[in-house]
Amino acid sequence: MTNSRIAAVDVGNDSIKAIFGELDFQLTVPNIIARDTEDRPVIGIEELDNKNPLDGIHIKVHSPALKENNAIYRIGNLATKSNNAAELDPGSSKSEEDQTLVMLFATLALDAVRAENEKIFPRMKNVIDANYNLGTGLPLREVKEGKDVGYRSKLIGSVHQVEFLVTPKYQGLKVNIKFNEVKVYPEGFAAFINLVMDNNLKIINKDLVDKRILIQDIGGLSTDIAVIKNRNVDDDKAQGFNLGVSESLEAIREEIRTKHGVELDSRRDVVEIITRKNDRNHIMVKGSRTSVHDITDRILVELAKKQYRLLRNVWQRNSQTEICYFVGGGSIVLKEYIKTLNNHLDGYNIEFFEDEKESIWMMANAYYKLITDFVKKSEKPKVVQEPVKKG
Repeated sequence: MTNSRIAAVDVGNDSIKAIFGELDFQLTVPNIIARDTEDRPVIGIEELDNKNPLDGIHIKVHSPALKENNAIYRIGNLATKSNNAAELDPGSSKSEEDQTLVMLFATLALDAVRAENEKIFPRMKNVIDANYNLGTGLPLREVKEGKDVGYRSKLIGSVHQVEFLVTPKYQGLKVNIKFNEVKVYPEGFAAFINLVMDNNLKIINKDLVDKRILIQDIGGLSTDIAVIKNRNVDDDKAQGFNLGVSESLEAIREEIRTKHGVELDSRRDVVEIITRKNDRNHIMVKGSRTSVHDITDRILVELAKKQYRLLRNVWQRNSQTEICYFVGGGSIVLKEYIKTLNNHLDGYNIEFFEDEKESIWMMANAYYKLITDFVKKSEKPKVVQEPVKKG
């Protein structure tokens, strides 16, 4: 019988965050894809295997779950160098986009091909059969619309194949991915789990567990506000909105291009300019350090006002709320702007995570806790039969 490996995958708009096995492997890949041809040109082909696979992910994906089957893609860092690189568009549904599935399958395949997993997954020549127990999530809005059911059914019961083409170290390998189990969690609920429980789902934050909490998860394409009461998400009051940071990042990128003639590869480059510790809000223009503060401030203040309006509206309908936690990659981008607005306006009790890594990895960590707990409970204890006594 094939061994199943734990996989917790957060398909974020900015990047994929994944945790595998017994916390033995973590992976992050920019959520950018570009359609490509089978034989991409490589300078120094004989040196291909000395390069990092994550810098040259070039794959063909076969799956009945995809609208465009057997397509060839550049993924992640390699895709940013393409003229036709695609990121998820504002207004799109994560559960219905091929890009979500392509990134998910690519991430799992990158785990399955590792030499460390040869004892777990059987290999026949260049084909690896990989079986996973997957924990992942969708925005609250999509779960409330019932899209999690369709998303899960696309994954379960089928074989999804990733073939590595001109990829360092893995060229010519094929990975057949099957799922023993798929659990799709609402992202807001996952954030709550991560706040109050450890990896064994033991409560670690007793002060928080019985409080009335809002969790505002600001992503690239959407914002979820989970309303936590009596240790559960209040499904009726929790809300999802089609408002993320992607559109604003795209606007900043476009204005930098128009005003300064500087072409940034992706939204990730914009995030890096906004959030880095040194030279924040500065770019190099013809070799000169140039401030783009005027562009970033104007666009992000407007977005922060919209996010604050969402907070105010939900808080007014849940007046006994004690604290709101801001999580997700978007909250890192908007943190200082929202704090300033709050100080000048309503003065709500709000909290951000000072550890940016904790905020970014929150969903993946939560999915890991939940899927691991589910698998443990699903494993039936072995019944030891007493020997039959004679006579």
